[in-house]
Amino acid sequence: MKMRLAFATLAALTVAACATSGGGPVVSVPPVSGTAAFRTSDFAWSTAPGTGRVDGQLTYKSGGHVYSCTGAGVLLTPDTPWVRQRTAILYRSTDHAALPAAEVRGRTPPEKNQDYSAYVRHTACDGDGRFSFAGLPDGTWYAITLAKSVNGAAPDMAIMHRVTTKAGKAVKITF
Repeated sequence: MKMRLAFATLAALTVAACATSGGGPVVSVPPVSGTAAFRTSDFAWSTAPGTGRVDGQLTYKSGGHVYSCTGAGVLLTPDTPWVRQRTAILYRSTDHAALPAAEVRGRTPPEKNQDYSAYVRHTACDGDGRFSFAGLPDGTWYAITLAKSVNGAAPDMAIMHRVTTKAGKAVKITF
């Protein structure tokens, strides 16, 4: 039940509506106008079997606060024009970001009711903040998680990182 609630919260962050996670400047995205078309055909590549892998770990710290994703869901969403536009609106970046979750939830992208959940892969962070996705086809993805302050004294953070799988190689990311 706890895991289902964590995935539901994370999905709500992603479907309803990040300062950097230590890897350099945030790629700023200008305000988005218009609406990218939602086409299920754009997601088709992401359903193919593959040999790619994403191995990640959350090590995020901010303002003296240590964050954890232990037991929290991690989503891997395929990059499509529609998803890229949503990501730019929600995270003000299409590369990587870490923003207060409430701020991300407060943004409403166009076409917010499109259901792309069949194309989103799910896993959870273990006790060391590690997560993994396997069997991925080549392509670009957005990895997203909800990080909580270990001592509860700071706001929850929505963490996003763009990652590309290619030639069946394992890709390592750090939130």
